[in-house]
Amino acid sequence: MNVVKDPDNLRSQRLGQMIRQYEKDLLRICCMYLKDVSLAEDAVQETFLKAYRRMETFRGESSEKTWLISIAVNVCRDMRRGSWFRHIDQTVDLNALQISAEAISDTKIALMQEIMRLPRREMEAVLLYYYADLPIRETARTLHISEPAVSRRLTRARHMLKDALKGGAADET
Repeated sequence: MNVVKDPDNLRSQRLGQMIRQYEKDLLRICCMYLKDVSLAEDAVQETFLKAYRRMETFRGESSEKTWLISIAVNVCRDMRRGSWFRHIDQTVDLNALQISAEAISDTKIALMQEIMRLPRREMEAVLLYYYADLPIRETARTLHISEPAVSRRLTRARHMLKDALKGGAADET
């Protein structure tokens, strides 16, 4: 007896591959963006749902990772715009955000806290460039801005982080 494959079988297989390949990266970015693990998990699920529905619209103009991160950033933005988002506890337990088993040093914790305090635009650029390892061109495409705008946001973010981390070290002594 021949088994008839459904027309979405290839899409379903591709979705499974994308989930295995990019789920941790997307979860890390969404956690940093939304500052809540359960919201981040919801955002990642929504990201993969949207990707599945729009799979045939992916034209390959960017990498698949960039495409998924772009969807995830838009999902996170939508979630943050909701009026209920203001009622969520914005204090973050960084241990809950720790997705991998690697130990996080005090310096990394301080840096992550300061990144989460950055203005949204600068935080997005930092997350995409440094945490998602996207080049400036892909970061610009994901954020729908120019490459020089990404460079400016990264420069501003580095200055803000440098000042914040210097100030934090000086305050402790």
